[in-house]
Amino acid sequence: MARILCVGVATLDIINQVARYPQEDSEVRALTQARRVGGNAANTATVLAQLGDQAAWAGNLGDRPEVERICGYFDRYGVDHDLAQRVNGGVPTSYVTLSRETGSRTIVHFRDLPEYRAEHFLTLDLGLFEWVHFEGRAVSELTHMMAYARGRYGLPVSLEVEKPREGIEALFEHADLLLFSGDYLRARGDREPAGFLQALPPGAAATCTQGARGAWGRDAEGHLIHAPAWRPARVIDTLGAGDVFNAGMLHGRCRGWSMAQALELANRLAGEKCGREGVTIG
Repeated sequence: MARILCVGVATLDIINQVARYPQEDSEVRALTQARRVGGNAANTATVLAQLGDQAAWAGNLGDRPEVERICGYFDRYGVDHDLAQRVNGGVPTSYVTLSRETGSRTIVHFRDLPEYRAEHFLTLDLGLFEWVHFEGRAVSELTHMMAYARGRYGLPVSLEVEKPREGIEALFEHADLLLFSGDYLRARGDREPAGFLQALPPGAAATCTQGARGAWGRDAEGHLIHAPAWRPARVIDTLGAGDVFNAGMLHGRCRGWSMAQALELANRLAGEKCGREGVTIG
């Protein structure tokens, strides 16, 4: 049972499922509507807890009543949120349109909550943890957080790189595991994950997900591995699949599994998740 701290955001997701994605300037009726707790780090921590790890989450929680929905959700799945910082602000909200036809999701995100600051993270006692996972945002703050976890406590750290953010590449050399999304590569103009991973500075292990094409991984020695996608009988909901993949990687790597073993688990969990709603695992 690994003790893993996930650092990032927790959101309220309002999910409208429609028969197919609507055209611009049109009106459609939602087939279903659901409200869930989301956010990359929050989802990853929730899946880790379901896998049997001792998962904790750190980030900012606002002072509006809706935040209790997030706390209750963490409590239900056994995710420790005692290290969260309470600040003035609301609950970040993602408005999600989920197409039943394709299973794809489109997200409009709104937040009036400040980013989690390093000055709070640097007060935390990380001695209880074996691994710290960071959501790749607020780069200037992450620089200090990653140095604190690795330098003072000697902990391995992972960094999720979902979107291109100014200066985030400077953090790559400070991570033990880099988790890249296909969106990040597309934004860079890279089409081939194998070449991208091989061009990274040596030392860190890294992965890149490519949806139906599967996932690629590079271990710390530079060996490249490809794992084909695990396909459910029907794609129902892709929202959060990347977060589930990340949890599978952390679960395996914390146990000393090889890149190939962890990649296989992460792909399977993400594929199974696409065949069901939410980030619960079977």
